Amino acid sequence: MYAWIWRNLPGPVVVRALIALILVGAVVVACFLWLFPAIAPLMPFNDTTVD
Repeated sequence: MYAWIWRNLPGPVVVRALIALILVGAVVVACFLWLFPAIAPLMPFNDTTVD
């Protein structure tokens, strides 16, 4: 999968690396903004049973 993405990115190696870093950053930002808050209520970390 990563090889397919790398082959389909345009430009020379430096441009490909920059675009790949931007894509990875976009995925991380999307996870922190939408994915993690959406699944946080389903995680058992905030369930306290000790009073």
